[in-house]
Amino acid sequence: MATTDYTSWTGRTESADDVAGLAPVQGLLATLDDVETRLGPGDPLPPLWHWLFFLPQAPMREVGADGHPRRGGFMPPVSLPRRMFAGGELSFLAPIPLGTAIRRESQIVGVEAKSGRSGELVFVNLRHRVFAAETLAVEESQHIVYREAGGRLPPPVAKPFAPAPAGAWVREVRPDPVLLFRFSALTFNGHRIHYDRPYATAEENYPGLVVHGPLLATLLMDLVRRHAGRPVAGYSFRAVAPIFDTAPFRLVGLADGDSIELTAERADGAVAMQATATLA
Repeated sequence: MATTDYTSWTGRTESADDVAGLAPVQGLLATLDDVETRLGPGDPLPPLWHWLFFLPQAPMREVGADGHPRRGGFMPPVSLPRRMFAGGELSFLAPIPLGTAIRRESQIVGVEAKSGRSGELVFVNLRHRVFAAETLAVEESQHIVYREAGGRLPPPVAKPFAPAPAGAWVREVRPDPVLLFRFSALTFNGHRIHYDRPYATAEENYPGLVVHGPLLATLLMDLVRRHAGRPVAGYSFRAVAPIFDTAPFRLVGLADGDSIELTAERADGAVAMQATATLA
């Protein structure tokens, strides 16, 4: 059981200012292979796309061997090597017009060390509030988990996807190093498991490059954006299993009134992410 006391990190706050600029938005449209949508100054930022802003910009001297900024400062200095975005909940309260000055206020609301089947774990829970000008636009909770390296993971054994439910929205995605690199670049995510295959396989024992949890959450939300035809008021997601670039994966969305149940499914049939979108 982890014995480090992280109590002093609970309650820590930081804030960041940015501008909801057009260039990263156009970059994400291209990365999502969306050639139909046109967004310009004053248009509302699609839900979740505030992740393109407030990016960590640690100088190279403060970057660790895994490509992440060295731990400490705002985030607790957890020594466990694997870091994952385990899930989150969001409320979309007001639009963020492109070109608007934005501010994010962040707080660590809890740090907890546990022992699980995979060994020691540390959970860090964050709360963010995003303002467009002075209007509260997004409230967000994020759940980050750190864990031990563990043994080598075998690649999932691909098989045909099961038939999707009647009326479901479906998209198959073939992840490749270019897709993962572009998303890493857009979010200034230096974690090497997403673009450096020798590091991902030899150092962190993965069977291939790892698809970002935020990319999966964004792709699932993109399914809603393209098909629902209505604004999204709330969104929650939970990462269940990793997806690698060794095989395609499938996105499935099923609407039931104002609620849309979403899954990202691996090629072996395992659910990698579950999400729910609530329409306004």
